[in-house]
Amino acid sequence: MCLGVPGKIVDIYEASGLKMGRVDFGGVTKEACLEYVPDIQVGEYTVIHVGFAISRLSEADAQETLALLREVGAFEEELGAPNEIT
Repeated sequence: MCLGVPGKIVDIYEASGLKMGRVDFGGVTKEACLEYVPDIQVGEYTVIHVGFAISRLSEADAQETLALLREVGAFEEELGAPNEIT
């Protein structure tokens, strides 16, 4: 399954000329490209799809979506175990 999953931007940096970030998905942290949301800031929420941030969303919407993903069992399928850093 390939879903867009909301996460919180915890770090922004540049790598190979691209705006990149570390994104916290409620205990799982992954790297993502932020080029499609160039004005996003640390602490804001975004939807990540296949390693790319594709839109900004509110914290309330992000938390609701993460809870639903956990409820249907899709969270670990998409992101792996909590505290996994990639």
